[in-house]
Amino acid sequence: MSIRKSGKKPGRLPSRAREAARRGALSLLRAVNRRRERRAPAPDTSTIKIVLQHAHGMGGTIRTVLNLAGYLARERDVEIVSVVRAAERPFFPVPPGVRVSFLDDRIRPRGPIAEVLSRLPSVLIPKQENVYHSLTLWTDLRLVGFLRSLRTGVVISTRPGFNLITALFAPPGVLTIGQEHVTLDVHSPEVRRLIRRRYGRLDTFVTLTQADLDHYAETLRADPPRRLLRIPNAVPRLAGDVSTLESRSVVAIGRLVRAKGFDRLITAWKHVAAAHPDWVLRIYGGGTREAEERLRARIEEAGLADRVILMGSSPEIGVELAKASIYAVSSRYEGFGMTILEAMSKGVPVVSFDCPHGPAEIITHEHDGLLVRPRRPAALAEAICRLIEDRELRARLGDNALRTAARYDLDSVGARWDALLADLGPARAQEAKRRAVFPAGTHATGGNVKLR
Repeated sequence: MSIRKSGKKPGRLPSRAREAARRGALSLLRAVNRRRERRAPAPDTSTIKIVLQHAHGMGGTIRTVLNLAGYLARERDVEIVSVVRAAERPFFPVPPGVRVSFLDDRIRPRGPIAEVLSRLPSVLIPKQENVYHSLTLWTDLRLVGFLRSLRTGVVISTRPGFNLITALFAPPGVLTIGQEHVTLDVHSPEVRRLIRRRYGRLDTFVTLTQADLDHYAETLRADPPRRLLRIPNAVPRLAGDVSTLESRSVVAIGRLVRAKGFDRLITAWKHVAAAHPDWVLRIYGGGTREAEERLRARIEEAGLADRVILMGSSPEIGVELAKASIYAVSSRYEGFGMTILEAMSKGVPVVSFDCPHGPAEIITHEHDGLLVRPRRPAALAEAICRLIEDRELRARLGDNALRTAARYDLDSVGARWDALLADLGPARAQEAKRRAVFPAGTHATGGNVKLR
């Protein structure tokens, strides 16, 4: 019988053979981990590696990771391990004391093996993960090689794909912390299945919001990590003064992707422009050429070419926020809403859809901003117009926004990381003393030697 008639794909192992190979590899890894565990040094929290997709890129996750790295580097040895490098220079400045290394440097010549393996897709990152198409079999091998080379220290991974790999391959002597920078809801069913299966191996998993923490607690209740907690992002110190709130300008910030809802913001601005034609909306953020062309076409169709301006990306977003009188958030969902706090740190009141999960955990309605029903551009427009027309309200919300942002300053949030790291080492050492032998098939809650 031919391969075509049998329904099998050429060059692909039958499912039973693949499963047997997977089980064999996991058994081997389990045996190696048991051996390493017996010789593992005492947990060390003074050396920290942060795994990031692209340290030289731009975006909220990169900015907040650099911010955290700078704080941790005050008293620790901190290295950002960038999985890929696709730009010569960093978009955001790297904080003092922080080193950056690259696993897959794509702007330098690579050897023939790297070139061949870079043409093959990743086998460790789920296909449904957003970064799947930018990673390869070469990045898989480089990331696993990096993890297995470690003997001690802390690894902080910053997205689901890297959390899953870290949970599986980090050696027993390494403390593992996974981070979530979006929300559990946005991940595909396959990614959520793997999260339930592997996150219990992490020493700690950190969310940005209480709502997401509750969701993860429910999802991981059968096999939780040793610690599951919320630590919000800290507000970076931005250039620029506090806004006078006198300019006729509304600002929005974010990548030009569907999640940010700029299509809805443009629809809302039709109503704002009709009532206040002297006000301008400026949207800061980068994206693909196709995404930018779609937004420009929508702006043209709405007759707003001179009222809505796509500004591109700016490394000095604090300066731009200081020129604004209102900050608008039209997102379909937010992992946290870092730009909300950045706007507040300049005394700019925020008008936001009450979308999952971040805005309502930062904004107190009628105190430091306005929350409106999601998916209703007309409601967003009405709230923006209200602040345009009421200078006293704008000033009161802006003053309170400054106080709200102060609660998220780097020292306050950094202290929570200090407390976590101070507790992690002794807790792991205590567990190691209790577990003299790790028998085959045992699943020690929270340990990264569990293999399933």
